[in-house]
Amino acid sequence: MSLFFKVPLDIEVRLDGEDSRETVEVKSAKGRKEKLPVYKDGETVKGQVSVRLKDNKRVEHLGIKVQLLGSIETKVDGIKNDEFLSMAHELASPGDLRHPETYHFEFRNVEKQYESYRGKNVRLRYYIKVTLGRKSADVIRERELWVFQKNQLPLGATKPDASIKMDVGIEDCLHIEFEYSRNRFSLKDVIVGRIYFLLVRLKIKHMELSLIRRESCGAPPNQVNDSETLVRFEIMDGAPVRGETIPIRLFLGGFDLTPTYRDVNKKFSTRTFLSLVLIDEDARRYFKQSEIFLYRE
Repeated sequence: MSLFFKVPLDIEVRLDGEDSRETVEVKSAKGRKEKLPVYKDGETVKGQVSVRLKDNKRVEHLGIKVQLLGSIETKVDGIKNDEFLSMAHELASPGDLRHPETYHFEFRNVEKQYESYRGKNVRLRYYIKVTLGRKSADVIRERELWVFQKNQLPLGATKPDASIKMDVGIEDCLHIEFEYSRNRFSLKDVIVGRIYFLLVRLKIKHMELSLIRRESCGAPPNQVNDSETLVRFEIMDGAPVRGETIPIRLFLGGFDLTPTYRDVNKKFSTRTFLSLVLIDEDARRYFKQSEIFLYRE
């Protein structure tokens, strides 16, 4: 939000039905939590803009407009802002404001082709922007929306009944097989699998299972990749024996996950990996990663 408080007026944006609308809690750039109203693809966005004068002072303006914008902000080689959605309505022609005014706006059946996202180097956002033109400096007020895309399976996902196997091995020392039932999951799904020890000649101290989100931003050779461990937990403590099996059940619903995104507007992608890590008594680490595909039901 941007508002020049030296100007003797306040601007407020209210959305129709916002008191009863579903909201989502997200972290701002400063780490604070904020609640944003949730909208769907194709849904109309409408509401009111209220302009209130301070101290009953007359305000001259160059016009008032409201916009519905969708943009992708990236931090590669400086902050860049690319708009993929731009709609606008004029609320008032140039003139004077002598008393409080309320203006209604409506953007009908808006196509919202991407899902809102906040990552380390990327922010995809939808927002209402009100601009009151001034000769000195415009007065601007923004109101952010949050968009979910439901029932969209990620590109490249294999059949949901295809089991996935990972092998962790060192010749003549270690051979572990990690199997889970499929590689495509909803954000509230359960990952079910097992770890089977075929050969153990190392002194394994413990084993961890992690979910890692990898964000890719920009295009080669200037592409920036960042990895974030979303959850890590210990699944074994102590030395296993040959033939031992450890069952795995990982409930995804309690974690801050995002769907798999593939080359969104040719700006960024996100991928999620299941990582198996073994640590021996000498603190040496052996690991294997496999990508899983996440989607929102």
